[in-house]
Amino acid sequence: MEVREVKKNKSELLQFINFACRVYEHDPHWVSPIKTDLLKSFLSEGSDNKINCGPHTFFMVWDNNIPVGRVLVGINVEKNHRNNINVGYFGYLEMINSYEVLKMLMDESFLWLKKHNINRLVGPLCPDDDVEGRGILIKGFDSPPVLMNSYNPVYYHELLSQYGFTKDRDFYAYYSDNFNELKGRVEKVAEFAMQKFNFKIDKVDLKYLEREIKDIAEIVEKIISSGDETENGFEYANPPNKDSLLIEVKKYLPFLDKDLIYIARSENRPIGFVFAIPDYNYVLKKINGKLDPLGLIKFLWYKNKIKGIRGFAQFVVPEFQNKAVNAAIFKHILEVAERKQYNYIEGSCICDNNLPSRRIFENAGLSPYKVYRVYCKDSNIVS
Repeated sequence: MEVREVKKNKSELLQFINFACRVYEHDPHWVSPIKTDLLKSFLSEGSDNKINCGPHTFFMVWDNNIPVGRVLVGINVEKNHRNNINVGYFGYLEMINSYEVLKMLMDESFLWLKKHNINRLVGPLCPDDDVEGRGILIKGFDSPPVLMNSYNPVYYHELLSQYGFTKDRDFYAYYSDNFNELKGRVEKVAEFAMQKFNFKIDKVDLKYLEREIKDIAEIVEKIISSGDETENGFEYANPPNKDSLLIEVKKYLPFLDKDLIYIARSENRPIGFVFAIPDYNYVLKKINGKLDPLGLIKFLWYKNKIKGIRGFAQFVVPEFQNKAVNAAIFKHILEVAERKQYNYIEGSCICDNNLPSRRIFENAGLSPYKVYRVYCKDSNIVS
């Protein structure tokens, strides 16, 4: 076996992307990304590139010219500088069930980082994105992931642990298909909180998109300025600003349900928001990573049959935390889910130390049904 650095061209990056199909060939729960979109993001410059936050490279392990493992390794320069840390990250890890393959990938990753004077590695992460593909699934293998969440074979945890990786953070996903019970638990506290603490809940108005984005960016800015960003919902990625939020929202605009995005305001000041999105993994499963003419027809047909939603962004400014703002917003989202006949909702992924957000679901009687782990390790590579 040998490990090779992947050239950043279409041919070799497609080999990197397509290798996942071998790992999950017989797995009924895996959902393939849209391969052309992933390739475009790897090749693009600027905001369309998923890994535009610093130097990075791709490695693959080959066994007699057959691919058996892959990984991306990189450095989020902005994050390191802003938080006075010196770490690298890995992502897009896929491999056969072989410790030797994992060891070759990680040894090579540490050697590459050593050239940049870095000896600590965290992951898996989707670079510069604290929502998509974060962590290794360690609990909840009996169902497909919802949109933007990761999925992997059971043996990944064992192999990473064998190499010496340990837990950095765990992230929880909560699931419910009983909207009546959830509504009953949040309605009373929501009504009481809105009156006592003088705030209201507004559905986002896409006709005034820039204004709404400005308010969301203001909420994020207040949260970050109040303390350590790694303890305020941006554990690994760069916090968004108004411009980056606008780019992201416009990119996903065709897939959004405007009835699932709410901003809380007090005396016209934005104080919190919750962002939910239909679970498009149901559609992606049907097209199997191919958005060719047939795939596009399937996409348009199945997108109207989506039955679940994912709530994946919930932020409240410090002065209104622990005042049931998120609960009040979730009351509205649950009402929409019922009206539009969604069958389930997943709230994810919530960091294990984010107790206020966890309480929203756990006070409603839910417990994590999936757990994702981000690992860390210091190098023992000697050059």
